[in-house]
Amino acid sequence: MNWYLKVIKENFANFEGRARRTEYWMFCLFNCLIVFGLAILAGVFAAMDIQALSLLFMGCYMVYALLALIPSLAVTVRRLHDTGKSGWMLLIGLIPFIGSIWLLVLYATEGDQGDNQYGPDPKSLPDPA
Repeated sequence: MNWYLKVIKENFANFEGRARRTEYWMFCLFNCLIVFGLAILAGVFAAMDIQALSLLFMGCYMVYALLALIPSLAVTVRRLHDTGKSGWMLLIGLIPFIGSIWLLVLYATEGDQGDNQYGPDPKSLPDPA
């Protein structure tokens, strides 16, 4: 939970610097848990024909998705920076199938050791956990 809060509080719209794999994947994990939880609750209440609660949770889902968009892009760009790639490499995901696979490989790849053009190695900095 600490990594998720770090992305939201400290690096909300920070597209500069580098993000470790742990920071990126933990943010993705908590983001998915929240999104799936809200979607499941909306679906359960829709199946039970309780429209008011279903609409409430669907509204919460949409608001959260919009609020999480900028931090998601920021942590993704910083993750690409950690591998020595420009944040614009995110656009390679527009290439069907191959682009998504290539981005997944980059997200899972260990970052550059030592400093690179995007900043110091986040592994050499103190751990926030």
